[in-house]
Amino acid sequence: MRIEYLYPELGNLFGDSANIKYLMLCVPNAELIRTRPGETPAFSDGADFVCLGPMTERGQKIAAAALAPWAEALMKRVDEGTHFLFTGNSMEILGKEIRSANALIPGLGLLDMHSETDLKARYNGFFLGEADGITITAFNSRFSHSYPGGDTDGFAAVKRGIGINPGALSEGVRLKNLIGTYLLGPLLPLNPDWTKKLLSSLGTDADPVFYTEAKEAYEKRLAEFSDPRRKLD
Repeated sequence: MRIEYLYPELGNLFGDSANIKYLMLCVPNAELIRTRPGETPAFSDGADFVCLGPMTERGQKIAAAALAPWAEALMKRVDEGTHFLFTGNSMEILGKEIRSANALIPGLGLLDMHSETDLKARYNGFFLGEADGITITAFNSRFSHSYPGGDTDGFAAVKRGIGINPGALSEGVRLKNLIGTYLLGPLLPLNPDWTKKLLSSLGTDADPVFYTEAKEAYEKRLAEFSDPRRKLD
């Protein structure tokens, strides 16, 4: 299995690099490729799982420009079923553009979506939702929201917390095996059952490492986030 971590020096906020670290612990024989801006992405000639994490707004500009020449190749891999996970604000570069008061960052245009950033309005909160029949627990910390077109599929149905924007009933975006999500935590260690489903989709029968401990922590978090007396934002 080939696992690609795109632009680790950019997409490493909120501890989300642990998604890659955890996946490598689950599949220790996998090949890990760290791609820097300006280098040829591994997905261009084949990768099984590709991840890009949350970054600064300046990092978004660099990452979007670095990926722009590979947009067609990325879409080709999506069509072929390659798994992609874009977490935090990195998913915004998949859309048409990222708007803010001082700048406009062109996106890759792979999704019918635009994003709006307001550095004076950070949102912090918890999230409870459902994806692939599994209840998802996670966290949010962001200055931006995204606005997909009507034909764009979401990643997770919102139970508590906010979605891809404050008025949305779903969180994130999904196109075949490409998932873009604002959810942090990181997502894979926090949600062992969903990670187990991901591993199966990647063609391995490996279980998430430390599954018993991760599941116990998940159940406690699930009870807390489900409690109506617990404010989530």
